[in-house]
Amino acid sequence: MKLQQLRFLVEVARSGLNVSQAAEHLHTSQPGVSKQVRMLEEELGLDIFVRNGKRVVGITEGGQRILAIAERVLIETENLRRAGREAANPAAGTLVVATTHTQARYRLPAVIAAFRARYPQVNLRLHQGNPVQVAEEVVAGRADLAIATEALDRFSDLVMLPCYEWNRVVVAPRGHPVLDLPSLSLEALATFPLLSYDTAFTGQNRILQAFSQRNLSPDLVLTALDADVIKTYVRLGLGVGIIAGMAYQPETDGDLGMIDAAHLFAHSTTRIGIRRGAYLRRYTLDFIEAFAPHLDAHTVELALRGHDEADQDVGL
Repeated sequence: MKLQQLRFLVEVARSGLNVSQAAEHLHTSQPGVSKQVRMLEEELGLDIFVRNGKRVVGITEGGQRILAIAERVLIETENLRRAGREAANPAAGTLVVATTHTQARYRLPAVIAAFRARYPQVNLRLHQGNPVQVAEEVVAGRADLAIATEALDRFSDLVMLPCYEWNRVVVAPRGHPVLDLPSLSLEALATFPLLSYDTAFTGQNRILQAFSQRNLSPDLVLTALDADVIKTYVRLGLGVGIIAGMAYQPETDGDLGMIDAAHLFAHSTTRIGIRRGAYLRRYTLDFIEAFAPHLDAHTVELALRGHDEADQDVGL
């Protein structure tokens, strides 16, 4: 039995039983993956996958147990590597953070600058994507941390730690009628063309739900993955933008007027997602605390061990 076989096995499962896709993720050939999985099944004396001809179409009951064990073995193997590297050089290594554009653009720059000053030997990498992609990066072991507002709670393999709450603002070019309203309401907003986040972000669904609860049908003329794109098209006159409050910066967005819309929409909570059972190096814990000061090492380690009280300690 080889670790490589376990990696192939787990990746096939994570790829929705698509062996070709698993091979692509693993930078190897599809026949090679199939052969190694077959060899593992022969050694274990059971079929892990259900097959229809050459196609993998399901996972056997015994295969489900093998997969769970294989995932734990791979996590602990990586934990051993991380522990060894930390013992050899605690201030050097790699930290991969998967996050959305808004977090990378508006919340992380100051955190990263301080982190780099403290840990100049750590190679810090940012992987950007929508919330689902961000979570998948961590589940698959391609990133250490996921930082996003939506979707993380869909992944049982992740421990989720609440960081901060935020809400939305309305932006429009100076002189736009929406900026002259005596008070901002959903009814008033529904009379304008609107621009907001893509449906990959459940925060956009919260916006639509707020209108739906008032039996309103907003004219959502454009959606995008990040606030900068939304603001660009607001400037072109396509409509009124609804964006995260953190994404409006007076020093660069002075040509746009802004109205706080927190009274119209439910707040959102940005969270950090960590793969269950992961070994976090000291600098990773320090990065988390720099991003969310209430998430000290003790709180994070409690959460990773499955203590319910960890969520109560964060104050959100």
